[in-house]
Amino acid sequence: MKSDSVKKGVQQAPHRSLFNALGFTKEEMEKPLVGIVSSQSEIIPGHVNLDKIVEAVKLGVAMAGGTPVVVPAIAVCDGIAMGHVGMKYSLVTRDLIADSTECLATAHQFDALVMVPNCDKNVPGLLMAAARINVPTVFVSGGPMLAGRVKGCKTSLSSMFEAVGAYTAGKITADELDEYENKACPTCGSCSGMYTANSMNCLTEAIGMGLQGNGTIPAVYSDRIKLAKHAGMKVMELLEKNIRPLDIMTEKAFMNALTVDMALGCSTNTMLHLPAIAREAGVELNLDIANEISAKTPNLCHLAPAGHTYMEELNEAGGVYAVMNELSKKNLLNLDLITATGRTVGENIKDCINKNPDVIRPVDNPYSVTGGIAVLRGNIAPDSCVVKRSAVVEEMLVHEGPARVFDCEEDAIDAIKGGRIVPGDVVVIRYEGPKGGPGMREMLNPTSAIAGMGLGSSGALITDGRFSGASRGASIGHVSPEAAVGGPIALIEEGDIISIDIPANTINVKVSDEELAARKAKWQPREPKVTKGYLARYAKMVTSADKGAVLEIK
Repeated sequence: MKSDSVKKGVQQAPHRSLFNALGFTKEEMEKPLVGIVSSQSEIIPGHVNLDKIVEAVKLGVAMAGGTPVVVPAIAVCDGIAMGHVGMKYSLVTRDLIADSTECLATAHQFDALVMVPNCDKNVPGLLMAAARINVPTVFVSGGPMLAGRVKGCKTSLSSMFEAVGAYTAGKITADELDEYENKACPTCGSCSGMYTANSMNCLTEAIGMGLQGNGTIPAVYSDRIKLAKHAGMKVMELLEKNIRPLDIMTEKAFMNALTVDMALGCSTNTMLHLPAIAREAGVELNLDIANEISAKTPNLCHLAPAGHTYMEELNEAGGVYAVMNELSKKNLLNLDLITATGRTVGENIKDCINKNPDVIRPVDNPYSVTGGIAVLRGNIAPDSCVVKRSAVVEEMLVHEGPARVFDCEEDAIDAIKGGRIVPGDVVVIRYEGPKGGPGMREMLNPTSAIAGMGLGSSGALITDGRFSGASRGASIGHVSPEAAVGGPIALIEEGDIISIDIPANTINVKVSDEELAARKAKWQPREPKVTKGYLARYAKMVTSADKGAVLEIK
């Protein structure tokens, strides 16, 4: 066992004395040490219940003959961090989580791991760590929140943000806004739509690192506790069989994850996280592959914000495995891959029927014949940008309009809420990329303001920042290269005509190459917004969004 290096032999007598200080018995030290990486905290609704998940995992590990040891991981609540300087610290935690978990697990020589994440950067950060550490590992998330209810209709966090825009536009009263505030998020759990947290937890199932239901069983259901116990037991089986993350997270497994991503209509943030995780697993995942998969993968689900169904309904309809079963009918998945269940993908999904064709469309009757995410290129984004196609209304799939240019999110929000954005406008928010932000802030506030004020079917927003999974409409993010390094988005001027054609995967500013070259010759880089601390180090090391915004030593 790996942990023998800290438990056995004369030279390890000092180590054993420290285990004695922890209250470990001789019997516990003779069993495999299983690290349970807990992201529990009291500031994140999706993490406040993780203590109960962790206790269930501990019981499962112990029942199966292991010694469970709980260790911590940090996380940030994107909703609470939204719209202020705190959002600069969201994406950057992904690499911090991966680094700290690598350090902690390797220093203490755990034989196996159970990762207990839930929210946005926590899941990919721990998947990156799992690939690096490469000991038998199972993921079990805290589960999604139940949808709220306002006036008999189900709601979610995106409804809440859009209600602010509706109030600003005079469409709802202060009392109605207060009702949304008190009812939109009724339970613990990751926010109830197909936002980034739930997207990544579902894709953890699709890639083979989580058990059935990991992405969809609501946080408040007793089945979530049962799942956690099974995760604890299952990791001991993986340890016995020596099935490791790099056995599971192969190139074909990432193709499966991208395929399920397109079918579910996941958050555009998956286009940052999957390449970053793949890189840790030694797999190259460029965004052109995403378009190739999207072209042949039908979009089967329209969960909030794209539609009016929520995670609890996807769970009742059969969950991720039912979606995968539908996809397998068109031979769109690799079925012979090993997973954290100890079985193959095909064995996992063979009996998982679609119980509600209104929630999971049959593969022969999809919402669209192409996937939920599109990667665009053009003279604004020669290295690519990303849009959640499934959340764009039909009339905005092709659009031309004048650029309204802002050099930070706050200025754009002031203009939107001040009524200075009109139908047809294309809002451009730049210098918010991985380096320029730094930290690549999410733009849920401006997209929600646009939607809440009734401009969602007549206006677009493009940025070198990114979007929350709760954003909807023609919200085009991850523009690469970013403004801070002189990307073409830095050269757009007020009033330039922006041409967007999502079906054709193009985005361009209608300015000649000569004019763009003349503007580039005059462009000057800006002074860094942050010069000390973690953000300053991050800005110096981070790569472009099209490469997953991973960190590299220059």
